[in-house]
Amino acid sequence: MSLLGTDLTALDGEPLDPAVLEGKAVLVVNVASRCGLTPQYTGLENLQQRFGGQGFTVLGVPCNQFAGQEPGTAAEIGTFCSSTYGVTFPLTAKTDVNGDGRHPLYQRLTAYPDAAGQAGDVQWNFEKFLVSPDGRVVGRFRPRTEPDADEIVDAIAAVLPG
Repeated sequence: MSLLGTDLTALDGEPLDPAVLEGKAVLVVNVASRCGLTPQYTGLENLQQRFGGQGFTVLGVPCNQFAGQEPGTAAEIGTFCSSTYGVTFPLTAKTDVNGDGRHPLYQRLTAYPDAAGQAGDVQWNFEKFLVSPDGRVVGRFRPRTEPDADEIVDAIAAVLPG
């Protein structure tokens, strides 16, 4: 599936099904299973449940670039997310979000500034980018911003289709 003009691979290694993202508001989040912020999976799944039926999805992007906090295989990541946090939103294959191997999706996302006007590298696990249904990046929220924070919920509600 193309998001911001880039091809994405699902956690199982297959191309991501286009229907998963097409015409939806998407909150793209680089995730990790062994991070102090990992409990944010609960808030992300709550957003998925709250807005999923309204043209929204979270897209989890496992990343092992921050202190090796996502070391598992695709199967281990999938099992952890579903059994520990009941994750129902789609996950991509493990992806680099910074550096020379930065995925093209993150080349586009990191050009967008946060509320303080700062663009550039992802700071840590669980940095969030909101993409509107028409493919525009419309929000960037740093890792410590909880998924249920008013600024995230309000931004999602403002770009839901229909």
